[in-house]
Amino acid sequence: MAKYEQLAQELKTRIAQGVWQAGDKLPSLRQTVADSGLSLMTVLNAYQLLESQGVITAQEKSGYLVAPQPETFRYPDRQRQIYLSDKVDINEFVFSVLQASKQAGIVPFGSGFPDPSLFPQQALARSLVKVTRHMSPSFAADNLPPGNAGLRKAISQRYAKLGMSISPDEIIITSGAMEALNLSLSTLTQAGDWVVIESPTFYGAMQAIERLKLKAIAVATDPQQGIDLEALAEVLKTYPVKACWLMSQHQNPLGCSLSDTKKQALYQLLNEHKVSLIEDDVYQELYVDASAPRPVKAFDTEGRVLHCGSFSKSLIAGYRVGWVAAGRYAPQLQRLQLMSTLSTSAPMQLAIADFIQSAQYERHLKQLRKKLADRKLAMYQLLRAHLPESVGVNFAQGGYFLWLALPAHMDATQIYSEAIERGISIAPGNLFSNQVEFRHFMRLNASYECSPEIVSAVIVLAELIRNNLRRS
Repeated sequence: MAKYEQLAQELKTRIAQGVWQAGDKLPSLRQTVADSGLSLMTVLNAYQLLESQGVITAQEKSGYLVAPQPETFRYPDRQRQIYLSDKVDINEFVFSVLQASKQAGIVPFGSGFPDPSLFPQQALARSLVKVTRHMSPSFAADNLPPGNAGLRKAISQRYAKLGMSISPDEIIITSGAMEALNLSLSTLTQAGDWVVIESPTFYGAMQAIERLKLKAIAVATDPQQGIDLEALAEVLKTYPVKACWLMSQHQNPLGCSLSDTKKQALYQLLNEHKVSLIEDDVYQELYVDASAPRPVKAFDTEGRVLHCGSFSKSLIAGYRVGWVAAGRYAPQLQRLQLMSTLSTSAPMQLAIADFIQSAQYERHLKQLRKKLADRKLAMYQLLRAHLPESVGVNFAQGGYFLWLALPAHMDATQIYSEAIERGISIAPGNLFSNQVEFRHFMRLNASYECSPEIVSAVIVLAELIRNNLRRS
């Protein structure tokens, strides 16, 4: 064993013994060099090894912190890797939960969007004023599908930073990611077709499947490792699947991301069966690593991956600007958009194009990632301090969601109803599945600063959970 591996093992042992716990700062590189007598390069290699293993995390100006360790999540029946649904019926429940969460003054743990105070709204407003002053008389026609040329070029250049060659011609600007995802699904399927989704999955996927009268096959997705590729392979052998819809990075609701190895294996599996992938990648910019992860689209050599993104989670929600890099399907998707929404708001396209091509955008993203990482860790620590030990909290790096597992006999929908009455919203597990296996789970939004109001809300939520535990 090399010296850096020995040091990494020693540090890992101390972390396991509780010398340093989740959120604690490890000794600096210089301090560890002085304590161990090893070289700076050896110590750095040890820390980087631990970081690659998910044991610690690097934060700018904070050094290395101990990362929360994966908790064991016991699903009701882990033998059930596949769930078939001839009919998906989720819209009414989703609508009722989202409406209740809009009440004035509510603590938005159930929100799907980051804390709006994190967005550069004034800077974007200045960009909007600037572009509207210089809009040509033909600006409306210029921004019809596939969308503003400058914005598509800017998005293409961001793909290039990831080492991906995506032509602006295959990018279609949409009214948010949901339009990109819905148009993609409509392009690939007809009523009655089978579509693979994750289990649990983002409720928007089930809403789209219900609206288009499709049939769903939900494949088990692990809170740390992502979708079960063995189960997916069996599905593809058995059913005439037309499309697969999933999140490869910071999955909603679990928060997990696929490794590069698994992304490539996923693409090869789907390509082997000639099944197209709708890659919902709206959280792509919210990573914590030193370099940006690449999506499944990066491995696409056949144009079968429709990569859907949005500025709603990384820049601003209200402008409703997203896109899809549609590969071979770009012409069909453009025509479909013309027949449905016609086009995305031209001024919003121009404003975002202006902003993301400035240095302000990178500065904003850097600050956003750090704040989200800090707040998510703080919320995790707060929950662990107040929740019963029988409640699991899944922590995955990146994004801003935490996935909670209550004891199997409990119902998170009941806690949701009681929390709403106390001015707190949560996202109960039934939002993310057409089955009942996730009724004792819930998703929490961890993008808000741990202010006294947030701390009080966590204490109230923990009290509701304890009361339900006692009653059951």
